[in-house]
Amino acid sequence: MPAAIPPICDFGWNAPGFDLADPSGNRYTLLDVAGPKGVLVMFICNHCPYVKSIADRISAAAKDLQGRGVGVAAIMANDYASYPDDAPEKMKTFAEAHDFTFPYLIDEDQSVARAYAAVCTPDFFGFNDRLELQYRGRFGASGSNAVPDARPELLEAMRQVASTGQGPRDQTASIGCSIKWRNQREA
Repeated sequence: MPAAIPPICDFGWNAPGFDLADPSGNRYTLLDVAGPKGVLVMFICNHCPYVKSIADRISAAAKDLQGRGVGVAAIMANDYASYPDDAPEKMKTFAEAHDFTFPYLIDEDQSVARAYAAVCTPDFFGFNDRLELQYRGRFGASGSNAVPDARPELLEAMRQVASTGQGPRDQTASIGCSIKWRNQREA
């Protein structure tokens, strides 16, 4: 199956709100996770090789950004009935294994992924303090490979958003596994 590629940033687009639970049942809204300098919302899952190859680097970047006042949340929107490796109990294990310091939330009805027009895992949405989109690009220059010295484009962009409120105008789309949508009959 070919990789899915989302569109580039629609600067100024406002972050849709959400109210989602983590695997333990704790609920979070967009405003709960937003920091004073912005918020990074990412759509990820456990089974995607693209996500697996950068999960530890996502965790490290999140810690850096949280230290700069940027809130972070990850959302899993895949149909885990069809993809059991993405089930909530495995999300909890995945988050612990990669030392996530941010909520890893379940989009049970996939409405949040649809509201964000999420395309793939990973799909990154970086917002400023006014919740205006400033980054929708890839994690780094290594693409799907976890090349340790690759330019950390997401981290650089979100540091810029934290300090200026504006993201870089030159962005490269992320690439990843397509969101696993439920059968339309169930939607």
